[in-house]
Amino acid sequence: MRLMLIRLMLGVLLATPIAVSVTPSRAASDADVRQIVAEELQKVFDPEGPGGSAIALRLDGRTLFFNFGSANTSGDRPVTSDSLFNLASLSKVIDTTMLSMMIVQGEVSLDDPIVNYIPELQKGRDIRQVTIGQLVSYTSGLTLPQDHPPWPAAHYTLPRFLAYLNKWRLPRGHKRGKDYIYSHAGFMLLHVALERRFETPYIDLLDQRLLSRLGLASTTLPLRGSNAVGNLAPELLSRAVQGHDDTGAPVGKPGDMQGYYFWPGTGQMYSSARDLSTFLALHLGEGPHDPLLREAVELSHREIATICPGVTQAQAWEIHKGAATIIDKYGALNNTSGYIGMIPASRIGIVMLINRGETDVSAAGRRIMQRLALPAGTEPQELICE
Repeated sequence: MRLMLIRLMLGVLLATPIAVSVTPSRAASDADVRQIVAEELQKVFDPEGPGGSAIALRLDGRTLFFNFGSANTSGDRPVTSDSLFNLASLSKVIDTTMLSMMIVQGEVSLDDPIVNYIPELQKGRDIRQVTIGQLVSYTSGLTLPQDHPPWPAAHYTLPRFLAYLNKWRLPRGHKRGKDYIYSHAGFMLLHVALERRFETPYIDLLDQRLLSRLGLASTTLPLRGSNAVGNLAPELLSRAVQGHDDTGAPVGKPGDMQGYYFWPGTGQMYSSARDLSTFLALHLGEGPHDPLLREAVELSHREIATICPGVTQAQAWEIHKGAATIIDKYGALNNTSGYIGMIPASRIGIVMLINRGETDVSAAGRRIMQRLALPAGTEPQELICE
C-alpha cells in the first residue's frame, strides 16, 4: 500500500529560500517527506476510494506539491495542484487577512461595534454591543441554530437575518471578548459590515484588496447560481472537483454551494492548492516584500481569547502550543475537508484539500508538520481541546 501511495504522489518545487531568523526544520530528503505525507494521510483518508487530495507543503522556503486520487466520480480525472476545491471554513483566514490589512491602514478597528456600519441593528439590544474583534475571535456570544448540528433546514435572506439579530439575546453568563462560541453566522455578519463600511460588494472588496494583490487567480467567492452551484467562470468550473461524503458517495455537483445565507457574498470560497501555497508562504513571512501584508499577517496571528488550556484563538486562526507551536485552521462540509497550518519557528506549513466531507485532515496535517520539525524519535502531540 505504501509503495503504491508514494508512486501516486507528485512533487513540484517553487520559490526561492529567503533568509529568516528562525529555527530550521530538521533535515529531510524529498523522499522522506513523501513517505511522511503518505503515512499520515492514509490514517484519515483512503486514496483507493472515491475522491482525492491536493497537498502543498512549505518547507525551508520551497513548496512541494503532492496529489492523490480523482477529481471526479468516474476516476478518470486526477486531482492536480490546480484542481478547485470548496474551502468551507478555511475562507475565514482569508477574510481576516484582508480585515487585518484594513486595520493596519486605520480604516476599521477590532473594537468597532458592528452597529456603526449596519444601522438596521440599532433596534437590537445585545447585538449593538458586538464588535468586529468579537466576531473574528468567536467571542461575541452570537450563535444561530445553523452554526451547530443538528442542522436545520431554514435559511436567511439579509432582511430576515438582520431581524433575527435584533431579537438575539446574549447567552446567560457569557463574557464578551473572552468566552469562545464558534459561529459561522458571525462571519456572514462581518461580510455585511465591511460591505457597508466600504460601499463595495464583499466579492469585489475581497478581490480588489487581497486576491489580486497576491495574484490568486484561482481563488474566488462566486455568487450562488441555480441548482446550488456557484457561478464560477467556465475555466474555473472545468477544474472544480466532485465532492463526496465521508463514505465516498457523491454530494452535489462540481462547484456545489451550500449554506443558510442567501445573499451575495455569503457562499463558499473556492481555491486550489497552488493558490493557497502562495497564501501560506505569506503567513510564514516568505511572501512578497510588502510591509502592509507583513504587518497584517502579524496582527492576524495575535492571540485574542483562550479556547482551552494550550489552545488560543486569534483572528480565525487557532494557536496550539506545544513542543512546536502550530497556527492553523480546519474547515469541512459534508462533501469537502481542508486544513491550513504552519509552524512559523521551523518555516514549515501545509495545505491539505480533500473532496470528501468531514475528514479529520487537521490531525494528519499537524502530525506531518511535527514529524518534520521535531527531533527524530519525538512523538507528535495531539494538540486538541479536551
